Amino acid sequence: MKCGDLSLETAGRSAGSGFVETPSLRAAAQRALAYLKCGYPVHFSGPCGVGKTSLALHVASCLGRPVAFLQGDSSLESLDLVGGLRGLHRRKVIDEYVRGVRRLEEDLVRRWADSWLATACRHGYTLVYDEFTRSRPEANNVLLSVLEERVLVLPDTTPEVGFVPVHPDFRALFTSNPKEYAGVYGAQDALRDRLVTIRLQPYAFEEEVAIASARSGLPPDQARQVVQVIASARADPRIRPAPTVRASIVVCRLLASTGRRPRPVDDFVLQVYGDALGEAKGVASFLKRLAEADRSQPGAAQEGGAEPRPPEVGPSEQGAAQRDPATGEAGPGE
Repeated sequence: MKCGDLSLETAGRSAGSGFVETPSLRAAAQRALAYLKCGYPVHFSGPCGVGKTSLALHVASCLGRPVAFLQGDSSLESLDLVGGLRGLHRRKVIDEYVRGVRRLEEDLVRRWADSWLATACRHGYTLVYDEFTRSRPEANNVLLSVLEERVLVLPDTTPEVGFVPVHPDFRALFTSNPKEYAGVYGAQDALRDRLVTIRLQPYAFEEEVAIASARSGLPPDQARQVVQVIASARADPRIRPAPTVRASIVVCRLLASTGRRPRPVDDFVLQVYGDALGEAKGVASFLKRLAEADRSQPGAAQEGGAEPRPPEVGPSEQGAAQRDPATGEAGPGE
């Protein structure tokens, strides 16, 4: 894979990174690298489970610079991003140069320590600020001058000059969930205006199959059966929050490690599906329909038999397939 010239030639799993490159992620990565090359900070936005953090770390690795990783949190303050006075430096000088005269000097000074943002700005690291909207907006104000004027303003407590020029190689990547998610703050307009936002959508079916297979080692034909079940659960409006690609990966990894097949389901596999789908109210009835669907197709249990179908959406759930799989919002046809 070549990233220096902004070309991503091969699809599949990046060596050693665990990142699975699908067509949609490849297109997003190419655009992000082009924006970063021009000096623009990039913001990946989208619901959970669409690969925002993995994509940001993958793009950062393509730049070939050290990465400074920050996790958004409501307890963060500006000093947590920039740095502060941490620790003490003690200096003691004993002067006995002149016989019979003893001169003693001793002082205790608090030491300034850079935090990740200051370190990245000084040395040209790539900053990855994950879920930055989970930090309070006032904590992120320090980023405004960094991204526009290329200057990091230091607080008055620092012993050095009041600003740090941003290194020419400094680049920044941000990720965030939609603002309606719990624990998320609205970012100030001035900061959003400085970011180029690339919106990531839920994976297509074949993309989810490729990711689940690559991340688990399960053969693609078996991973496809798992994703069919998870996609059916995602389309069920009673199962909320809807399962993401992580549920498919969990099931595939368990099956790969235990040597079991995804369909037809036995008690163990059925429980694995239930664990991956979580505690939503509709999971129990969904699993019951899944088991009944497999029992009604006995030929699927034989090698080379017909592939079992996932449980069907009932009449009361018509239109569920037109909902956004991540948000559950109705589409134009509902």
